Amino acid sequence: MPDAASRLKGHVEQLINAPLPVRVRAWDGSQAGPPDAPALVVRNRRALRHLLFKPGELGLARAWVAGDLTVEGDLYTVLDRLAGFVWERGEDARTLAQALRDPAFRSAARGLIVLAGLPLPPAPPREEARRPRRGLHTRHSDRRAVSHHYDVGNDFYEIVLGPSMVYSCAYWPAPPPRGTLEQAQHDKLGLVARKLALKPGQRLLDVGCGWGSLAVHAARDHGVNVVGVTLSHEQAAYARKHVADEGLTDRVEIRVQDYRDVTDGPYDAVSSIGMAEHVGSERYLEYATVLHRLLKPGGRLLNHQIARRPQRDETSYQVDPFIDAYVFPDGELAPLGTTVSLLERSGFEVRDVESIREHYALTLRRWVANLEADWARAVSLAGPGRARVWLLYMAASALAFERNRIGVNQVLAVRTPDSGASGMPLRSRVWGTPG
Repeated sequence: MPDAASRLKGHVEQLINAPLPVRVRAWDGSQAGPPDAPALVVRNRRALRHLLFKPGELGLARAWVAGDLTVEGDLYTVLDRLAGFVWERGEDARTLAQALRDPAFRSAARGLIVLAGLPLPPAPPREEARRPRRGLHTRHSDRRAVSHHYDVGNDFYEIVLGPSMVYSCAYWPAPPPRGTLEQAQHDKLGLVARKLALKPGQRLLDVGCGWGSLAVHAARDHGVNVVGVTLSHEQAAYARKHVADEGLTDRVEIRVQDYRDVTDGPYDAVSSIGMAEHVGSERYLEYATVLHRLLKPGGRLLNHQIARRPQRDETSYQVDPFIDAYVFPDGELAPLGTTVSLLERSGFEVRDVESIREHYALTLRRWVANLEADWARAVSLAGPGRARVWLLYMAASALAFERNRIGVNQVLAVRTPDSGASGMPLRSRVWGTPG
């Protein structure tokens, strides 16, 4: 079919009612659009069928994960230029019913159908999570969701995360190249320990302990006894070996356990680093109440959590379809104010909130660079589809943090006793300098 790129570009511009800000290269070798712009490469007509049967972000994601849609040039630039049409239209976007009343829209849609060929819906890539939407955030559904995300293979995560094996926002003293990922992750672990005021002999519960890096840091550098819980068997196996290699088996216990099933409190401190996004809005008060109950009076919680921006109508919030299908099944983001309110309702006194949004953008760009630098090995370990999921997810997330579409916050809270003695210093921000 001659000059598929020009036809595709024209139809898409009719649909979005705006010029397409990237170049298009189609399966027949044709190109259209700004010659100096990065290109969206439509490798075959199946990519169009993905988009026609699932318009918007999920269709794009399916085409990308299947390898039917790629990028030629800088991925960040393409994602940034397309963000306004795919991720940011929000409440200003026309509904499908409204759009179908527009003759130009109908004409463009018909043109895309002809260009796409046989109107058969392609099967979703096998990397897409398939599960019922009922019964969210039960113990069973949470185990399944965590397994989908984390049981990709520890060797794959070592490529992405680097030697620290810390899968949460680092704390950068300076932008790269002055600061390194490993130093920034070490500084983040130290920051968490100082906010919790960890002391030798105390008990720390690390909820969602990942590969054990915080547990090892707290036990080795602060003399704390740690219980780390995770729902991932692969994470637990890695963390236990890490603990054993450090000679800390007498001070660190790693369990495959739901935080709701922890009954051996009280603890002096609780850390929850990048785990609360899995909890869900319906369960968040329960989550906060469980952690409050597990703490001693005067004990501290450090809750490190990604936040979304509040909406005018919170009932219209929907989970990001790409992330829900391919990255964090059943995950939800809440506005910071909602999180703080629910922690307070559970009995906590919130003492400090620190936004580290820009730090996460730097971290994600470093993870993307790690993945791209060892791409062939990552593909051999996780498969091409899974590797493409992670590349798209991390690059898009880096831009989302940079553009203030999402943020990340460390909330320090205390189970303040009836006496009112919180145990907090009068001027608490002494933890700002890495120690």
